[in-house]
Amino acid sequence: MASFSASLSLGASFGGSGSDPSNTYPFTSFNFYVEIEVDTDGVSNPLCSMLFSDVDGLEMNLEPKTIREGGRNTGPVHMAGGVGYGQLSLKRGMTANFDLWNWFEAVASPGNGGLRGSADIVMLAGDGTQQAQFRLTGCLPIKLKAPALNAKEGLIAIEEMAIVYESMTLVTS
Repeated sequence: MASFSASLSLGASFGGSGSDPSNTYPFTSFNFYVEIEVDTDGVSNPLCSMLFSDVDGLEMNLEPKTIREGGRNTGPVHMAGGVGYGQLSLKRGMTANFDLWNWFEAVASPGNGGLRGSADIVMLAGDGTQQAQFRLTGCLPIKLKAPALNAKEGLIAIEEMAIVYESMTLVTS
């Protein structure tokens, strides 16, 4: 995966207590760098390196298990249950090749339903420095939508891509 140098700590970047407002950079269009790797023939690795303007679905949910303990009349006991993850939605992106389409086609072909990838989502500041990085594993594409066709651009645009994933971690430097 690509490496980036971050000049700010996450606490200072997002306005934690005692943070310096001059160190907070605004996020602008196409400031989410996405790199996806898949191990398969006919697809380059990394599969793609692209920029998106919108990233949604970076979420984790812990489902509590509630137990009513005999003799404990003050309330239930809550235990940690299984963890669930969201559906990643990438919108308005640009890439230089068709490898995302090839990956989707490979997954959709018979016998390749288990062809999974891993992805790094990097949030960039207005000056291009890394603010946060999320690592997703067990990625499976479930939707790929092309934009209206326009011959003015030399890059391949992706209007929307949806990916389900099995785990998410925050990468710290």
